[in-house]
Amino acid sequence: MLKKITFWTGGILLSLLVVVQFIPLAGAKTNPPVVAEPQWDNSQTKVLAQRACYDCHSNETKWPWYSNVAPVSWLVIYDTNEGRAVLNFSQWGQGEQEAGEAAETVQEGSMPPQISLLTHAEAHLTTAEKTQLITGLQATFG
Repeated sequence: MLKKITFWTGGILLSLLVVVQFIPLAGAKTNPPVVAEPQWDNSQTKVLAQRACYDCHSNETKWPWYSNVAPVSWLVIYDTNEGRAVLNFSQWGQGEQEAGEAAETVQEGSMPPQISLLTHAEAHLTTAEKTQLITGLQATFG
């Protein structure tokens, strides 16, 4: 009896996972055109920001394979849209009120988020790179 319940429960869960793949998300996985970028203090700051920040804070997101698999895709799309709403390096001059806090959030360790470091190995910065990014963000945004 327990095997039969487990079999049916597994079948139902698998069916639900298949069904949720067809639920569309409005504006999902977009990369709008780059409008304007900040005047970086130097090219290395931009390179480090591109590695550690651009997937969530620009219109140049590199969408990983799992961003095609619901329900994980919903979280990835939500996080990217939220990140762009707070700070978007691709739409500079259109409300970058959080730019001044960018260096602080990197220094505190709240950016990039730990989950991002697990899934985006390239976002992981060495201690020296992190220090260089913080210094560059401070020089760029004050």
